[in-house]
Amino acid sequence: MSNPEIGLAGLGLLLVLIALRVPIGAALIGVSFGGIWVLVGERAAWGALKVIPYNFAASWHLSSVPMFLLMGFVCFHAGLTRGLFETARLWLSRLPGGLAIASIFGSAGFAAVTGSSVACAAAMGRIAVPEMMRARYDAGLATGTVAAAGTIGALIPPSILMILYGIIAKVPISALFVGGIGAGLLTAFAYVATIVLRVKRRPELAPKIDVEVTHAERMAALRGIAPVILLVVGVFGGLFSGLFTASEAGAVGAALALIIAVARRDLSRAALWNALTETLYTSAALFIIAIGASMLTRFVALSGAGKLIAAAIGGLVSDPILLLAGIALVYLVLGMFLEPIGAMLLTLPIFLPILEGAGIDLLWYGVLLAKFLEIGMITPPIGMNVFVIRSVAGEHASTGRIFAGVMPFLVADAVVVVLLIAFPSIILALPSLLS
Repeated sequence: MSNPEIGLAGLGLLLVLIALRVPIGAALIGVSFGGIWVLVGERAAWGALKVIPYNFAASWHLSSVPMFLLMGFVCFHAGLTRGLFETARLWLSRLPGGLAIASIFGSAGFAAVTGSSVACAAAMGRIAVPEMMRARYDAGLATGTVAAAGTIGALIPPSILMILYGIIAKVPISALFVGGIGAGLLTAFAYVATIVLRVKRRPELAPKIDVEVTHAERMAALRGIAPVILLVVGVFGGLFSGLFTASEAGAVGAALALIIAVARRDLSRAALWNALTETLYTSAALFIIAIGASMLTRFVALSGAGKLIAAAIGGLVSDPILLLAGIALVYLVLGMFLEPIGAMLLTLPIFLPILEGAGIDLLWYGVLLAKFLEIGMITPPIGMNVFVIRSVAGEHASTGRIFAGVMPFLVADAVVVVLLIAFPSIILALPSLLS
């Protein structure tokens, strides 16, 4: 076999292992190690296994990942995010489908301190779904809204997806964060428009709530989420003003979250322990997958398979729009079976050279990629957010009902993707302004 054939065979084996439910980090490392051994020998394979993990994990920029995770877990376990949905409910309940709209904006606020769509969906699902069911909302609308709202977590900074993408693609993480704001807000408003249009057309989906809310109650709710607002303004105000870097922002955010939680006496020993252990477990899992992706990059480069695939795709697809459509289709399919970080790290070694060759802005593409991956989180048959909502919603809705509930939001996502491609300034305007 020639070297490119060995590379293609390795990629095929990798897909088979993933289909067999082998953990993606182990599959990436195992296939890459074996492939390098076949290509250049045993010593080179062991050398790669020794050097590549260290070189990747020693990246200073990577330190922001566990810090942002710690910030999110501290906020969650200390209950700092508890009032987000209630505040949105008090301010938005008079709108058609007001509780569903509140869950959208509550999720956007939660995303600003977690960066995880699964955590966002799980937290909002426990709070918002029972509240909507008590108000006699349609079960599909209630659960579908929260499942879709969770996808905002990877677009509103801090986004773990964007941090890892920025490190691998060598794109400034702070610029990705700023670009994600436009895409995240556009997605949120598209979801709100979807809810309003559906409820206007079929009012029985979300019966009107005739509860009078006073101005004093609304202001009291705002004061309840003041710690979260302070945290977000402190972290991202300093980041976007240039006071500290994206790598330092994670540490500042974690420190601020700890200080606020301790000052409010909301951080028990058990809560702190849970936050620390979940940060360690999640960081370790992410790093193993990312190290495997780095080794796959080396294997694909050594074999020449990447150039072969790039040449083949370049010969078939010369139009950048068609290229993006093909890549979007790949991610939608992968999103049915893999979690977003695994799908991204599996494909970046192959797609990045193709995108650079096509002259596509990698900053713009990074935000668009996060959107592609998050759409996969609610795509049948294995949209992860749907199963998260199914686990927390209990008897309120079946899996099929939740998938039916997210379908209108998938239509909204398609419109958002078209707008992001047609008008790149939605993503690029803020980074250009701040730079």
